[in-house]
Amino acid sequence: MNRKTLVMPAVVGLLAPVLAACGGSASGGDSGDAIVVGTTDQFTASKEAPAPFDPAYAYDVGTWNVLRQTVQTLMVQPRGDGEPQPEAAEKCGFTDSGNERYSCTLREGLEFSNGDSITAKDVKFSIDRARAIKADSGVAGLLSTIDTVEIRGDREVIFHLKIADATFPFKLSTPVAGIVNPNDYEKDKLRDGFSVDGSGPYTVKIESSDDTVTKAVFTKNSRYTGQLKVKNSKVEMRSFTDADTMGAALEKGDIDLMTRSMTPDQINKLDNASGGNVNLNEMPGLEIRYLAFNTNATSVKSAAVRQAMAQVINRGELVSKVYGSQAEPLYSLVPATITGHSNAFFNKYGDPSVSRAQTLLTKAGITTPVKMTLHYTTDHYGAVTAQEFQVLKSQLNKSGLFDVDIQGTPWAKFRPAEQKGAYDVYGMGWFPDFPDADNYLAPFLDKDNFLGSPYVNTKINNNLIPDSRREADRLTASKSLNEIQSIVADDVPIIPLWQGKQYIAARDDITGSEWALNSSSTLQLWELSRGVSE
Repeated sequence: MNRKTLVMPAVVGLLAPVLAACGGSASGGDSGDAIVVGTTDQFTASKEAPAPFDPAYAYDVGTWNVLRQTVQTLMVQPRGDGEPQPEAAEKCGFTDSGNERYSCTLREGLEFSNGDSITAKDVKFSIDRARAIKADSGVAGLLSTIDTVEIRGDREVIFHLKIADATFPFKLSTPVAGIVNPNDYEKDKLRDGFSVDGSGPYTVKIESSDDTVTKAVFTKNSRYTGQLKVKNSKVEMRSFTDADTMGAALEKGDIDLMTRSMTPDQINKLDNASGGNVNLNEMPGLEIRYLAFNTNATSVKSAAVRQAMAQVINRGELVSKVYGSQAEPLYSLVPATITGHSNAFFNKYGDPSVSRAQTLLTKAGITTPVKMTLHYTTDHYGAVTAQEFQVLKSQLNKSGLFDVDIQGTPWAKFRPAEQKGAYDVYGMGWFPDFPDADNYLAPFLDKDNFLGSPYVNTKINNNLIPDSRREADRLTASKSLNEIQSIVADDVPIIPLWQGKQYIAARDDITGSEWALNSSSTLQLWELSRGVSE
C-alpha cells in the first residue's frame, strides 16, 4: 500500500476584482473500461424530498457531487484551492468598485448535452428559477444577494446585487447556479425524480430501486465546452449501504476507488499496510461537525443550558476516542485553516469544567439534571456517528448536570424532521460550498438559513455579515468575521465539535485520485484515468 499526502495551497480567501478566462474545451481520450467509484452516499426520492437532483433543491455534498459532473456553472473552483475560474463563462468580473455589479460573458458555442444552444437567457432562467422556487432545503440562500439578473444579447449576463458581495464569484461556482434547459426544467416547479440534464463534462444515467439510487453512470459529454480536462470516457458510481461492504468491493477489485465515507478503522488499516495494490490519499479537508439547537425548544431555550453544554463537552476526548489523527477539535464554526478563523469557544469556555457549567445553570435558575435527546443521522456522515454520539452522551451524563438520551434516524427522514423543528438538539456536518469564512457563518445565521434555525441576531444579520462581504481582501474582513464568531460563542445556537481530513483509496492502476477531491469535498471525476501508477 502506498500513501500519498496531497498538500494544497493555504486557503487565504483573496478575490481578484476581475477574473480572466483560464482554459479551453475538454480533452482526454478514451480511457478504456469505466472507472468504478464507490460511495456510501444514499440518494432517495421521497414525499418530503421528491427532487433530490434538481439544482434548485439539492443542498448536500452527495447530490452536489452528482450535479458538479453534469450541470455546468459560470464559474468553477480549481482542482486544488484558490479563486474560482471561468467555466461556462469566457470571462467574469466585478465592473464597479463596490462589488455590487458582476458581469459574465459566455463562451461561444455552448450547448446542452442534447444539442440545444445555450444563451444568456438560459442562465437568467436558471438563476431566477432557483430564487423563485426558494426550496426549503435553503440552497437559494446562496443567491440571496442578487437583486436582478440582466442580459445583453446572447452572451452577456449582468448580476445586480442588493449589497456588496466579494464572495459572489464563489457562489456562481455552486450547483444552485447551474445552467439548466428551460425545455427540461419548469420555471416554477421542481423536477421530481432522479433525471439530470445539463452541459457539464458528463451526461448521467441513473439506475434506482425502491426510490433509491443504486448506480449512476457518467459518460463523457461530447458537446461539453469548458475549461475542465476530462481524462476518461466513463465513470460508474455505486452506492453502498455501509463502508465495510464498500471496502470489501475495493479489495476484490469490483470497484476501483472509494471515497466518503470510510471508517477510521479502514483508514488506519490502509495507512499501516505494507505492499498491496491500493493507494490511500490523504488530503486537507474543510468538513466540520457540530451540534445545532432549536433555540425555541423548551429544553434548550435558555442560553445557560447551551452554554453549560459547551462548557462540559470535551472535544479532545471525543476526537481521540472516535477519529484519532483523522480529525482535530474545533472551537469555532470557521475551520482553523480558513482566513478569519478564531478559537471563539476556547476563548470563552477554556478547558472542559463541570463546576463552571454548574455555576452557569445555577445563576440561571435551571434545575438539574436537564433532560434532553441528542438526534443524529445514521447513514449520512459515516459509520462511526453513533459512536460519536455515545461519547457525547457519556460526557454530558457523567457531569451529573444532564440526563441525555440519543436517537439515530436515516437521513431521508432526519433532514425533513430537522427542517420542521422536530429536534431540540441534533448533530450535523458541513462541507463548504466554497472555501471562505462567510460560508461557515451565513448559512447558519443569516435569514432563511440552511438549518431553518429560529435563532436571530440582528447585529450579525444587518451589520456584520454585510460588512464582511464588502471586503475583497478577506484578511480585512476578519474583524467582522471574528466578532460574529464571538457572538456565536456567547449565544451558542451551535456548538462546533471537530474538523476532519478527507481520504480516497484507489487501486494502483488508477491515476489522478490525488486530485479527485478538492478542499471543499467536491468530487472531480474528470481527473481520473486508468494507467500505470508512478
